[in-house]
Amino acid sequence: MRSVIYPGSFDPVTNGHIDIIKRCAKLFDKIYVCVAKNISKTSFFTPQQRLLMVKEACKDIPNVEVIISEDLIVNVAKKLNCSAIVRGLRAVTDFEYEFALAAGNEYLDKSIEMVFLMASPGKSFISSSSIKEFRYHNVDISGLVPPIVIEQFAIREKELKIKK
Repeated sequence: MRSVIYPGSFDPVTNGHIDIIKRCAKLFDKIYVCVAKNISKTSFFTPQQRLLMVKEACKDIPNVEVIISEDLIVNVAKKLNCSAIVRGLRAVTDFEYEFALAAGNEYLDKSIEMVFLMASPGKSFISSSSIKEFRYHNVDISGLVPPIVIEQFAIREKELKIKK
């Protein structure tokens, strides 16, 4: 069985992420979608909210299991017997970052491959950062994220006492 891991901070999960997950589901037997902590980022949503959103968004994809981890993704992949780490690419700037990440992962474990999937046409502009920016400026994001994300934004904004 070919298992892979698709990590991300998913703050929040977007339709771009879901597109990559669905495409992986056609290519591999088992996909672990890992809600990960990125120490370089300050998250808007809590880890549990991010986990809930990804689980809800992936509930109809049978060969997907959503997990959460603060460990290095290479370590998680190894524990789960994953043959590869999947990453999405939207633009050339993503490639530069991902190229460096791939080199670091290879240094940590040469047996785990990096697999890159290009964003589908029409989804390359979607990022979690742009979603948060659009939401802040009252732009309708319903066509860019799963419905659970809209619900969780309302909850989180209430928790943080952000008026909309």
